[in-house]
Amino acid sequence: MATIKTFSGGSASEGSLDDATFSFGESMRPAVLKEAVIMYEANKRQGTVNTLSRRFVNGSGKKVQKQKHTGRARHGDRKAPLFRGGGVAHGPHPRDYSYSMPRKALKRALQVALSSKLRDGQLTRWEGADFSKPSTKEAFNALSALDAAGSALVVSAGPVESNLLLSVRNLKRVRALPAAEISAYDVVFHRSLVLLDGAVEALVARIGGEGAQLGQEGEE
Repeated sequence: MATIKTFSGGSASEGSLDDATFSFGESMRPAVLKEAVIMYEANKRQGTVNTLSRRFVNGSGKKVQKQKHTGRARHGDRKAPLFRGGGVAHGPHPRDYSYSMPRKALKRALQVALSSKLRDGQLTRWEGADFSKPSTKEAFNALSALDAAGSALVVSAGPVESNLLLSVRNLKRVRALPAAEISAYDVVFHRSLVLLDGAVEALVARIGGEGAQLGQEGEE
């Protein structure tokens, strides 16, 4: 059993979580998590940077001087990169940086991320959270008690309640997502993982527990 911090009834205490819940065998390779993070970062790039090469620069196409018998180097027109106001040589142009990974690889990356959070003591639970009304103060106090106020991903079992979104939207680097939508990048980007009631079961159902086959239902 792993010991994790638990917030319930207005105070934090030590709880327990079965190690096998987010244990997926010793064959798990952390490299797949690195590849997934690189992919998510690449997919966020806009790729809109642009430079003007010589064919996009306005100007005459006439040679600046004759080819031979000047005692100077050979030149073309003034749009060449060598001259002030000329085009840029080998500069960047708009492109799409996005690419995808297989669903099974993304699923395994999420498994590695969750397992590492449990191993590093950065996985916590928030039991009996009441979202009958929005309260940023209550959300901050609960996260502070769990040492997760600076950076936390709050995971709910089902769709995130609107009052929860209102409660955490003004907290720095705190985000609330349902278990069905979190990715390995979301887990890695936030220092702490805060699981609400039923979130553990929802995550296990999505990605499987110890001994689960990668072919089971669940996708990234």
